[in-house]
Amino acid sequence: MSQTTEEHLAHLERSVEEMSAELARQGREIERLTRRVSLLLERAAEQEADETGGVVLGDETPPHY
Repeated sequence: MSQTTEEHLAHLERSVEEMSAELARQGREIERLTRRVSLLLERAAEQEADETGGVVLGDETPPHY
């Protein structure tokens, strides 16, 4: 039994729609996680600045490395 061209096209269109929806969901999740990581980095920098009395800039390597 072979699929007609229309059936095959319908299957491909459905697959593309499903992949598009998943890609959109993953994009939203990445944005959410990126915001959370930024907030955590800010909090960690604030805590380290409070503990050392200094200012931590972004990805600065701690002095003990």
